[in-house]
Amino acid sequence: MISKLDIPFPYLSDPDRSKAIAPFDVVDENDARNLARPAMILVDTAGEERFRFVSRDFADRYPEDKVLEVAAELGLPPTTAEPMNQGTAEPGPSAMPFEGLWFYLRGARFAALAMGLRHKDLGESIKEDSKAYVATMDRMLEAIKEYTKRRGSSTG
Repeated sequence: MISKLDIPFPYLSDPDRSKAIAPFDVVDENDARNLARPAMILVDTAGEERFRFVSRDFADRYPEDKVLEVAAELGLPPTTAEPMNQGTAEPGPSAMPFEGLWFYLRGARFAALAMGLRHKDLGESIKEDSKAYVATMDRMLEAIKEYTKRRGSSTG
């Protein structure tokens, strides 16, 4: 992911779930693979947890700009990280090529809109979930546009 998306920060891999997933209590109990739920946890330079958002499931994401706002409100200064050992990256059999992400995200966005409209009789909860998921897809689509501009390629 780091090289595919030219990510300017380290990614944490915790294949045996012992370094971060279990200690930060982010295991998805509903996933038989014991994967982590998406989470945003801010830790200060003394190692104290200052903010926590753990998603309900893989589709629930905290907006990145809101994390930066929380960090600023808490007075947490930016820090730098030591370069990490990236290891050898090998795509798995179900890895999506970068070129397919745009189409996938557009489809997911419209499916969420449709579900929100189709199930509006379920109340505000489905409507809010649909809006939040669409906003996540919009942020990801915008990130792909920005990345492809930097890279000099195009998206769908």
